[in-house]
Amino acid sequence: MLQRCIGDKVFYRHTMAVAIPIVIQNAITNFVSLLDNIMVGRVGTLEMSGVSIVNQLLFIFALCIFGANAGAGIFGAQFHGNRDDKGVRYTFRYKIIVCILLTMLIIGVLLMTDTTLIRFYLEGDGSIEDANAVLHYGKEYLRLMLWGLLPFALSNAYATTLRETGQTMVPMVASGIAVLGNLVLNYILIFGHLGAPAMGIRGAALATVISRVLELAVVAGWTHLHGKRCSFIRGAFRSLYIPGRLLGSIITKGSPLLVNECMFAIGLAVANQSYSTCGLHVVPAINISTTITNLASVGYLAMGNSVAIIMGQMLGAARPEEEIWDTNRKLTALAIVAGGILGLISASLSSVFPMLYNTSEEVRSVAGQLILISGMFIPFYAYVHATYFTLRSGGKTLITFLFDCGFMWGLLVPTAVILSRYTDLPIIPLFVICQSTEIVKSIAGYFMVRSGVWIQNLAKQN
Repeated sequence: MLQRCIGDKVFYRHTMAVAIPIVIQNAITNFVSLLDNIMVGRVGTLEMSGVSIVNQLLFIFALCIFGANAGAGIFGAQFHGNRDDKGVRYTFRYKIIVCILLTMLIIGVLLMTDTTLIRFYLEGDGSIEDANAVLHYGKEYLRLMLWGLLPFALSNAYATTLRETGQTMVPMVASGIAVLGNLVLNYILIFGHLGAPAMGIRGAALATVISRVLELAVVAGWTHLHGKRCSFIRGAFRSLYIPGRLLGSIITKGSPLLVNECMFAIGLAVANQSYSTCGLHVVPAINISTTITNLASVGYLAMGNSVAIIMGQMLGAARPEEEIWDTNRKLTALAIVAGGILGLISASLSSVFPMLYNTSEEVRSVAGQLILISGMFIPFYAYVHATYFTLRSGGKTLITFLFDCGFMWGLLVPTAVILSRYTDLPIIPLFVICQSTEIVKSIAGYFMVRSGVWIQNLAKQN
């Protein structure tokens, strides 16, 4: 059985060609986010808490954008596998339209409800003065960050389409340039170096906005300058036309993904809010632990994206079913191995990483324990992601919705809400119990993939 999970040199060469640029891009992005987080953490605990809460709200926006683009991306990858440039062009056009509409909607919601949403995380034990200070810092940071949402959404539309058509290096380079710019601007604007005023968290927000504009300029500029290699871009903006049948298919298949990503992010935000009821010190502790866990996740997240791309292209090219099963089994095994290695690395940093923050010993202690616990569960996260992207590659978006969002709202959220509000459990046992739901999800994912319902060719259907 073990031998069937190990590929040959050709398999790993092909997989790494897809995965490594995504790993590098995600690693650069998350490493700079880590440094950004540490810089804000050096300003103060209250400032870090405000930024952390806002970033959890903006994470909902990011996942909505990912979900919207992923729905069309299922078709884009299969169209590319079927050498249908016109089909890829239509899916790209759909992404641009939906990204603009979603961004405008979410900006409006955040402007009207920012105070209510931030206060939602300030119900734990702590002084009123501290809670009001966190609210002030959060609103200040959010108002500037809103300017970067549209560039982020549009660059994601370009980057996902480039990856689906085999151009994985360009998004990686664009992301690298952007995050390097973000890092330099953070150093200058947060602390006031090179003659600039010390702007604190406003400087962090401004640096992020500028970097997102830069990333869009690079990825969109390269795409339009290389029309021969990116044939989907030729004529992409001449009209808003998308064939009715394809539009209906994308909406039918993609809407569950959009709703899933949005509801998943909201569910995660509700779970984190439940953790925050254990005390205001939990908010910065969660922020610290999430930062290092996100950095450790680059391997299995890249493998998940690779599963979606490789399996989507194989399905679109109508490869033999036996070959599809064999490739998927080996990709999943590789994802679990990557998750195990990164989990060990993450856990080994649990006592060291929190010391980088200018915060209390209580916050550092809780953060370290949360990092250790998360590290132990990373192999399960890796398997769940590989399973999710396998189901998604064949367009089984309703099943992926039930698998991902169904477990979030049917198991994790009720567990977190009930235990945090109706028991006296401290944060650590509460967190362990909630993370253990990933084990149940892994078991369900195994049987969903094994059923084979995800093996279908969407390119020929449209």
